[in-house]
Amino acid sequence: MIRVEEVRIIDDEKKQLGIMPTSEALALAKDRGYDLVEVAPQAEPPVCRIMDYGKYLYEIHKKAHEAKKHQKQIQVKEIKFRPKISIHDYNFKMRHVQRFLNDGNKVKITVMLRGREKAKPELARLILDRVFEDTKDIGRQDGSIRTQSWAISALLSPTKSGGKDAKTKDTQRSPKEVQSNSKKEDRSE
Repeated sequence: MIRVEEVRIIDDEKKQLGIMPTSEALALAKDRGYDLVEVAPQAEPPVCRIMDYGKYLYEIHKKAHEAKKHQKQIQVKEIKFRPKISIHDYNFKMRHVQRFLNDGNKVKITVMLRGREKAKPELARLILDRVFEDTKDIGRQDGSIRTQSWAISALLSPTKSGGKDAKTKDTQRSPKEVQSNSKKEDRSE
């Protein structure tokens, strides 16, 4: 599929073989049992490499997978409230919201409205304001408040990044800390 007449060739051991006609380069690659792959088509003449194309694709896929593995996936968790929520239920749900924010996830707060509550959306706004106030030290509002006929919702983002995947050092369990504690115990005896 290489359409130019001449190409610069690099062999399977990454040594430059120079410029040669494309047909000769294809024959050389076939003799060695490899493929001819165009690696720099914008160069003059284009650079081609003699290599195992299947192995090359596998290595590219493996590198992309490794890069993806080291990224933290931010999830959006949703907690639903009602305007007439009891104090215990509110506190229970707030503990979940705080845990999600501390883990580094975004939290969608939805206040559901039913029946006559739809006529008083300000009750839902009061619940949202209360949630914002209770989470102001660990989360902030992300975007605007969305209003539907049956619910009012907002998105909270964590103020600090990190979460479960963050590599934080636990000084309490460090070897230096453990040794200093054992020395204190020996002196007291």
